[in-house]
Amino acid sequence: MSSRSTGYAETALARLSEGAGAPASTLRRNWLIAALAASSPWLARPVFAATSPSPLALRIIGPWEINGLEPANSGYLFARMQVAETLTNADDAGLPLPGLAARWHTSPDGLTWQFVLRPLARFHDGEPVSAAQVALVLQRAAKRPGLLRIAPLRNIEANEGTVVIHLTSPFGPLPALLSHSSTLILAASAFDAQGNVTRIVGSGPYRVASLEPQGFAVTASDHFDGRQPAIKDVNYLKVGRAETRVLMAEARQAEVALGLDPAGVQRLRQGTRARVEAVTIPRTVILKVNAGHRWLADPRARQAISLALNRGGIARALLRDADLAASQLFPPFLAEWHAPQLAPLRMEPARALALWSSMGWQRGSDGIWQRDGERLALTLRTFPDRPELPLIAAAVQEQLRQTGVAVKVLIGNSGEIPARHRDGSLELALAARNYGLVPDPIITLLQDFGPRGGDWGAMNWHSASLQEALAALTALPAPSTHAATTADSARRAALRQHIAGILHEELPVIPISWYRQAAAVSPDVHGVTLDPLERSYRISQMRWAESTPAGTR
Repeated sequence: MSSRSTGYAETALARLSEGAGAPASTLRRNWLIAALAASSPWLARPVFAATSPSPLALRIIGPWEINGLEPANSGYLFARMQVAETLTNADDAGLPLPGLAARWHTSPDGLTWQFVLRPLARFHDGEPVSAAQVALVLQRAAKRPGLLRIAPLRNIEANEGTVVIHLTSPFGPLPALLSHSSTLILAASAFDAQGNVTRIVGSGPYRVASLEPQGFAVTASDHFDGRQPAIKDVNYLKVGRAETRVLMAEARQAEVALGLDPAGVQRLRQGTRARVEAVTIPRTVILKVNAGHRWLADPRARQAISLALNRGGIARALLRDADLAASQLFPPFLAEWHAPQLAPLRMEPARALALWSSMGWQRGSDGIWQRDGERLALTLRTFPDRPELPLIAAAVQEQLRQTGVAVKVLIGNSGEIPARHRDGSLELALAARNYGLVPDPIITLLQDFGPRGGDWGAMNWHSASLQEALAALTALPAPSTHAATTADSARRAALRQHIAGILHEELPVIPISWYRQAAAVSPDVHGVTLDPLERSYRISQMRWAESTPAGTR
């Protein structure tokens, strides 16, 4: 492990000089690292060298940046870095676990929930985590944009060391909802007199030491009521390009590099400078369809688009993993939502052509369908935040062309998709939707497939049967409460399968591929595991390798 006092430029140049006589591919790589070091101020000096509590901190890089301090905007980063906590947590399968609440229970009618706080929990400013402060934070979250507004809240109050939440109707997913980062619990000192968040003061094992637009540094909190982490100081830096993150991992300029592209993963696996950790996550690459568009309102049109897609080819060639071809919306990871009895989505170009023809379209001289003097030409929007999306968009463009549909691909900001959804101008969009955004996928489904659809879900599509099933599912008691019965579990399973079946048949969004999250990990750090729900980087479980020289930590 090279000395952290060595700048990025010096390290890159040292590697370049070591490459004398090396293979041409190695020399090209080293030259690229040197060029990056010379052109980027972040690569030309250690991260947070001036403000970090230690220049020997564990370094994490990823594609995500801080978009303000509001938990609804960037709270997920402070949750992942274990700075702030939520009332509840979740295991890898999404089942509720204690968070700031050590335990909870609900009334027989499901309308009153009581969350008993950890008695020794303290904020980073030394103040105790009181039920009164937790109630205030949740009351604030319920009035602002965020997921807590989905719950049928009547009021939230404090009763000594217990937070009491009253509902207007039963809502079983409440523990899962209270684990979302938009409900992070912050100290009173985090807010100004107007109630705006001015700094992040949480209760996790790490506290914020310094904050910059592209990242932040954390250090172990003296007030955490649990076990102290083995690694005291950690830096997070936003690095936009996946290729750069791979190069930094190879150059040992980051101990953990997140958000890797498939080509980068393959490259790292062929080398020895970093190992690759990977985990299947509940994320699906989807084609969002404007079902109100005059050419796409007919369900046959969405079926024809789906039948044109070579999911297996996309998974093998672009994602480098044939198992990621999506046969339905929910991946096998979401075992209670994945419906193995459904006929898998397949590529059948002949059926696609027959469906377009049955809707009155005729092939033009250029092979594109025509009807009433118009060509079947659509615009597909996507964004490069996830590096595989533009590549998949190009593949979709070509596959649809082969079945008579002309597609123009526009790559822009991710915010274009919800903006175009809201103004009604969106036709097609390619995105990667996380159905584990909240540990219980029902919350994401309520967002995406509610009566008015959702920014990342249905557009101008409605199913009364789906709405009834969603409402019935949310009314069932949570599995983690004493009110849940065996009959409830059977009813819950049946409703989930029914919902999956409707989405599979109607295709308001068209699944293309499932997802595997990968990270590059330096041999200098042990104990790295990836959270399939992407809630935490689990840095408090990491430790330096015993072989790492003490002077470099």
